[in-house]
Amino acid sequence: MKDKREFRRSAIAWWVVAVVSATLLLVASFYLDASAQAWMTAHRDLGVRSFMQAVSRYGDWPEHIALGLVLVGLAYWRGNKRWVRIFTTMIVACALAGAVARVVKISTGRARPNVQTEAGWNGPRFSPRYNSFPSGHTAASTAFFATLAFAGWRFGFALLVVPLVIAFSRMYIAAHHLSDVVCAALIGATIAYFVARWRPLQIANRQSKIEN
Repeated sequence: MKDKREFRRSAIAWWVVAVVSATLLLVASFYLDASAQAWMTAHRDLGVRSFMQAVSRYGDWPEHIALGLVLVGLAYWRGNKRWVRIFTTMIVACALAGAVARVVKISTGRARPNVQTEAGWNGPRFSPRYNSFPSGHTAASTAFFATLAFAGWRFGFALLVVPLVIAFSRMYIAAHHLSDVVCAALIGATIAYFVARWRPLQIANRQSKIEN
């Protein structure tokens, strides 16, 4: 009983630290929005911009889900049920993060950095020009790869460089503010955490380990 209480207290403490840290990070990102955008403008290069446009173009949720489906197919072909479940979960997390980001960005109506008029928050808008906050690309990519990391695979953390590059590309081409990608990353990571720890999935993974 004592061990359970200590575990709960420790879990609550970690959650408090995580929430406070995420809040401070988001507040700091809003404060640094202008500075980050000024740096992007001052260091803009045609070659780098062309590369970042390609990253941005192919770093959206459809490409992630397509990759996930290919991985599911390969895992199924190899007869590895555990990897089928993990890759399927990555797809689910990606779709959920993209949907959440979409709802929020339509509701807030924040103008993108490249919009010269009506800058700021404009309320519900369906126009892509006013769908800046948060970044759908970053949310979907973070959820996709963070799910792999939270599922217990160390190399999943190394793959988090992918959403980082995608987030940078979105800022570099003036499609998003710093706070847009930071908020999106937090959304993606949060969804990935809960999806990866969905109890039926954990039970299925334990059973797969025993079978394999």
